[in-house]
Amino acid sequence: MTSRDIVVIGAGVVGLSVALALQARGRDVTVIDRTGPGAGASAGNAGAFAFSDIIPLATPGIMRKAPKWLIDPLGPLSVPPQYALKITPWLLRFWRASWPDRYAAAVTAQSALMQLSRDALARQITAYGLEGMIRREGQLQLYEGAREFEASMPGWQLRKEAGIAFEHLEGPETIARVQPGIAARFTHAGYTPDWMNVTDPLVWTRTLADRFVAGGGAVETASVRGIAADGGAARIETDAGEIASGHVVVSAGAWSRQLARQLGHDVPLETERGYNTTLPEGAFPLKTHLTFGGHGFVVTRIGKGVRVGGAVELGGLDLPPNYKRAEAMLTKAAGFLPDLKTGGGTQWMGFRPSMPDSLPVISSAPGVDGVTYAFGHGHLGLTQSAGTGELVAQMVCGETPNIDMAPFRADRF
Repeated sequence: MTSRDIVVIGAGVVGLSVALALQARGRDVTVIDRTGPGAGASAGNAGAFAFSDIIPLATPGIMRKAPKWLIDPLGPLSVPPQYALKITPWLLRFWRASWPDRYAAAVTAQSALMQLSRDALARQITAYGLEGMIRREGQLQLYEGAREFEASMPGWQLRKEAGIAFEHLEGPETIARVQPGIAARFTHAGYTPDWMNVTDPLVWTRTLADRFVAGGGAVETASVRGIAADGGAARIETDAGEIASGHVVVSAGAWSRQLARQLGHDVPLETERGYNTTLPEGAFPLKTHLTFGGHGFVVTRIGKGVRVGGAVELGGLDLPPNYKRAEAMLTKAAGFLPDLKTGGGTQWMGFRPSMPDSLPVISSAPGVDGVTYAFGHGHLGLTQSAGTGELVAQMVCGETPNIDMAPFRADRF
């Protein structure tokens, strides 16, 4: 058996941000991952720092829309029939999270985490020399007609109260000043100028890993088979042997639920299966990040190409991918952006770890010394990674976290 000071399970963008924040406090950290840095959702996401996305997925009244969505296998929110029974308990919690009292509390907590994460990202960029990997091009949230736009007003009011800068645009010609080439059916938009993207989320994640290793950290490739508490410390069983650690951070994304169960915690973590198609250079002259909220997908620049992806398929870890979802989004995008060249794309499906209230778990493992949880960020893992890293480091090192951590407890359900 080998011994380590701190072990972080998971080399995604959240786990690596945790490792860097702990390393910055002088701790000796080892990161363990079954496939290596950035191999999962950290590679295939939209590359967005979506600090303005403070609205949970479970909004008041969403269950009136859900039946229509759920019966459409290619819609923005779907559940494969063979998974419907298994996910029912999660959907009940999702419904409860949409009640006005829980929803309001979730918006407050999400806003606090977003503010912290935005500031933490600025510190991360400066500390590790990452400005050259950032695109500061804003975002357009697009609406088909005045009715859809007016229905979005409560969300924009919440953003205003949270201090998020935005501008409302009306008319195709006005929208075209920000992004030419959008179909005239989109008559209104909300523009958030401070929105940022990374040039490529996979390159970003691997760069964080490189900075961590350069600082003396270790990244080991191994599958974690088990975890157990052991008198204030923890034992980790991997396919490369057993490890004893003074502290373990579980940040294994959608696989974190299996590890938490071994410690006696049945956390309601589910899997959002996200799909996208990445088109080659020259596919479309994209100037800003585009969000087609009514259709559940985005169009964004990745490297020199364009990525079309999003939607939510609540289907767990084991079902085969349904790439018709990626094809459906690409077909819609071609209608919304008439000049989009859809040939030569590469399809992808990845797993987003999702909690019913859209808030991650950032918490000491209840009743277990020496273990901290950092997972469940849904589609906001990149966005909240630097903030989560700082919060976990503060908790592990006995500091007072910068925000109220109660909404992110592992046992809140």
